[in-house]
Amino acid sequence: MVRVSNLRIFDTATRTQRDFVPVKEGHASIYLCGATPQAQPHIGHLRSGVAFDILRRWLMAQGLDVAFVRNVTDIDDKILNKAADNGRPWWEWVSTYEREFTKAYNTLGVLPPSVEPRATGFVTQMVDYMQRLIDAGFAYAVPDDTAGVDGAGSVYFDVTAWNAAEGSDYGSLSGNRVEDMDQGEGQEALARGKRGPQDFALWKGAKPGEPSWPTPWGKGRPGWHLECSAMSTYYLGSEFDIHCGGLDLQFPHHENEVAQSHAAGDKFANYWMHNHWVTMAGEKMSKSLGNVLAIDNMLEIVRPVELRYYLGSAHYRSVLEYSEAALTEAAAGYRRIEDFVNKFDDLVVGDWTQGFEDAMNDDIAVPKALAEIHTTVRAGNKALAEGSADEARKAAESVRAMAAVLGFDPLDEQWKDGTLTSNADAALDVLVQAELERRTQARAEKDWATADAVRDRLAAAGITITDTADGPTWSLA
Repeated sequence: MVRVSNLRIFDTATRTQRDFVPVKEGHASIYLCGATPQAQPHIGHLRSGVAFDILRRWLMAQGLDVAFVRNVTDIDDKILNKAADNGRPWWEWVSTYEREFTKAYNTLGVLPPSVEPRATGFVTQMVDYMQRLIDAGFAYAVPDDTAGVDGAGSVYFDVTAWNAAEGSDYGSLSGNRVEDMDQGEGQEALARGKRGPQDFALWKGAKPGEPSWPTPWGKGRPGWHLECSAMSTYYLGSEFDIHCGGLDLQFPHHENEVAQSHAAGDKFANYWMHNHWVTMAGEKMSKSLGNVLAIDNMLEIVRPVELRYYLGSAHYRSVLEYSEAALTEAAAGYRRIEDFVNKFDDLVVGDWTQGFEDAMNDDIAVPKALAEIHTTVRAGNKALAEGSADEARKAAESVRAMAAVLGFDPLDEQWKDGTLTSNADAALDVLVQAELERRTQARAEKDWATADAVRDRLAAAGITITDTADGPTWSLA
């Protein structure tokens, strides 16, 4: 196996930064836990999509053939409950919001996955996985006489049996102790025959009115964790490179994936990468907290490319604390890059800098990579001011290359048709930019009266000017 360039990534399983060595030379295999579409997507959901899209783009930029699998959990307690509360069929409910997630991914320039499997399409593979686990002594079936559905049955993973087995590493991914674990499945499951609170459902026995599928152990539906082991290994093989997902999935979801996969004899993922949360007022963004910021609402404040820039700007393992001020500051940062690139005609994509490459190879350190982009923008603007057009153009070509890896190249077709949020914004930007050019010219000529008059006129109209090293920017006060 050959190391990919100098890329090192932080592996959650070992709590260390490791050289990335793919299973198959020239290829990279990635599985990302995707959406459970029960409601409108918010920026907390989309951070994961953007963060690992950047990882994927960096691997592709180094010439790797990347297989990227992102699943959809299309059957789940929350989906069934939401659909029932609203009097809608569960399949219609989940399909409606799956389309909303797809729209949001596309809007933010997240590349489509190589394949996007759904849990309900992998029942056959899940049945096979359960049989392997039962045969190995690490799972057990429970006929469910209390469900009110004839022939219903559940299947559970036996954590106690697996924990006692040679080679067991249960709890190592999350750092939890087995004796402290509770899968949160409640007393009802224990009453039906689940042996202990630490065991988890591979298959849930059918209940009246719920969708179900036949298995050798009775009718029921998937128990969440099993679907990801079945789908990832089906597409990527019993051993693959990277498993990604949000930090909140580390336990129980990913811990249980590792356990059932290893117990079934699969080596599974060689690296685990987890992105941190988006928070607001210090609390994780979630629907239960009522602090959800839907994508459509965000796009009333900034453009799609600016929202992508914002969501990808922090290190993927760091908390991203949301505030409207932080969002607009990120948008202004993107516009400085955009303004510089737009000063050139027929601009090609050049080469990224060594500083950018070093940053990306250091566990996808996007903040350092962005600093390198802005340093290059400042150098390019300085070269322009000094009349070094060729040097400035080379800097702009480099900026394009780096921005493309992060997914926000201003000249990419994805963004060219949506330069501003509305026609009114576009018209306003033209007028304000003309005023800023007058002010810049007046300052260069030391005509302070004219420069101050422009500033005061814009301020009276509710427009704030900020002077930066890359030139003036504006925002609505």
